Amino acid sequence: MARIGLVAHDEKKDDICAWALRHKAKLSQHELWGTGTTGGRVMAETGLSVTLLKSGPLGGDQQLGAMIAEGQLDMLIFFIDPLSAQPHDVDVKALTRLATLYDVPFANNKSTAEAVLAAI
Repeated sequence: MARIGLVAHDEKKDDICAWALRHKAKLSQHELWGTGTTGGRVMAETGLSVTLLKSGPLGGDQQLGAMIAEGQLDMLIFFIDPLSAQPHDVDVKALTRLATLYDVPFANNKSTAEAVLAAI
């Protein structure tokens, strides 16, 4: 069972929920962690069980980063909105840096999420 982190910028929350619904059967076999708003929406729209952390801007991105640093997350699905400025952009950069540093599979859009999920 893999431990999967789920997070999405506001403009991508619909996309991650649709993706999670499409892959509900496979995702249900894994331990899901999500930032507060993203994880809450995924739970509400798919019925999947997601352990909720804080909302991204309130520290949820950093909580996921800490999990990566401690070896508690096996992959990160983070649907990023490249067209909108994020007020907590430094947190986003820190999270992507940790995923890269610790060699955790990291998907930042639907096509990479498909590939990462297919690999487990």
